[in-house]
Amino acid sequence: MNELREAALKSKAWPYEEARRVLKRYPQPKTGPDGKPIPVIFETGYGPSGLPHIGTFNEVLRTTMVRRAFEEMSDMPTKLIAFSDDMDGLRKVPDNVPNQQLLRTHLGKPLTDIPDPFGEYESFAHHNNAMLRRFLDQFGFEYEFRSSTDHYKSGAFDDALRNVLRHNQDILDIMLPTLRAERAATYSPILPISPTSGVVLQVPIEVVDADAGIVRFEDDGKMIEHCILKGGAKLQWKVDWAMRWVTIGVDYEMYGKDLTDSGVQSGKIARVLGGNKPEGLIYEMFLDDKGEKISKSKGNGLSLEEWLTYGSEESLAFYAYREPKSAKQLHIGVIPRAVDEYLQFRGNYPTQDLDKQLGNPVHHIHGGKVPTNVLPVTYGLLLNLVGVMGADATKDRVWAYLGNYVAGASAAQYPELDRLIGNALAYNRDFVAPTLVRRKPEGIEIAALQRLDDELATLSPDTSGEDIQNIVYAIGKEAGFENLRDWFKALYETLLGSSAGPRMGSFIALYGIGNSRRLIAEALAA
Repeated sequence: MNELREAALKSKAWPYEEARRVLKRYPQPKTGPDGKPIPVIFETGYGPSGLPHIGTFNEVLRTTMVRRAFEEMSDMPTKLIAFSDDMDGLRKVPDNVPNQQLLRTHLGKPLTDIPDPFGEYESFAHHNNAMLRRFLDQFGFEYEFRSSTDHYKSGAFDDALRNVLRHNQDILDIMLPTLRAERAATYSPILPISPTSGVVLQVPIEVVDADAGIVRFEDDGKMIEHCILKGGAKLQWKVDWAMRWVTIGVDYEMYGKDLTDSGVQSGKIARVLGGNKPEGLIYEMFLDDKGEKISKSKGNGLSLEEWLTYGSEESLAFYAYREPKSAKQLHIGVIPRAVDEYLQFRGNYPTQDLDKQLGNPVHHIHGGKVPTNVLPVTYGLLLNLVGVMGADATKDRVWAYLGNYVAGASAAQYPELDRLIGNALAYNRDFVAPTLVRRKPEGIEIAALQRLDDELATLSPDTSGEDIQNIVYAIGKEAGFENLRDWFKALYETLLGSSAGPRMGSFIALYGIGNSRRLIAEALAA
């Protein structure tokens, strides 16, 4: 056993804990009827009634992390299936698509039978599936895409549908006690598709011939017999979920806490159908800045596009990795810290022992291939720099400052930092600049600022940030502040216009001693 595998088998990082649960299912390698190895299946589900979003990214990312962890501790082949439930009936017209009236005329029909409101693909589902695939490809995920419609219409699910019909009453016995009386009166595990209207029907059915797939139900006031095979029906989603687990042989699928009860019921149905519920992490939901559950209908969430406007893809992956079983706020304000914490963990990685590396989020973000370059400044420092630059802040001007701070620094040398500067300019423009208010210094702050200005006047322009930081620290101690935090807070509030900020030594070195003295002069003259 190699060193990495041995360490992975012992690591307490959550992807390894999840992967060990999958490994426990297979004391011997997973094989087919012919005895040949077959992949361990990791699955993520997607409902294409709407466009891909940050939740889709998080689920595929976290599942990929577990898959990679499994591959580090086992030689068994693996596969990630991104499954689109595109035969589901459209229940509600999304708010963020054009031609909404067109969609309203097709409510209830399978998503693959509804025209594309964007006019680009053969159906609404095909449009959203294409977006999903571009979305996953953009982030380099390795996956196999599968369509619910393709599986139903090709007959790939026919044997499973016959099995559902044979166990129709067993499934009803599981589901009916969980439903309100009104819902239970019309509930059926099978949703026949009306041969007249094309709508996915929510009606009670009677099994006529399970082997032939024939059921009887009322459609448009008439009792009819109908074959549910080859796309003639789909299953209720909890039954569909269980059937998919059993038919495809899914070994791992995670889902949100809001689906906990559904997972229990689908697990029971899977056992009735002759299979087992897969392993899977139940993750907590994200909250908005007020601590309320994020709702697409409320519009209180944060989109993937918004995050990538103000922060890096890696910082989002870092935020998604941390404590998936704990509720976390997801809003614009968490981005700067996520960026800098990601960079900090990445900087620590090369010097860590292997067991620490396996517990480091960046190991899982980068699949063990962690970048070794170190950025010369933090995102927080960039935000403070562009904040004091105000309306004059541009990429070229920021690079001019950085060139003085780090000899020869350029966009060509630090392309990652160049992207981060763009993020910082956007974040400052939209969220920081409108809130910056510098206050007047007061009390002992005045003398301390004057002393700082005097000390800076004696320094050469190339004095290091560490040396300047020591001077700032010493002035604060001598000025009589009961808590040095009050001194640094005063610097932030009087010079930068915010209640928090960077290491002042690093900021002064970056912004320049002359520019920093001008800030002090402006504060003292206020």
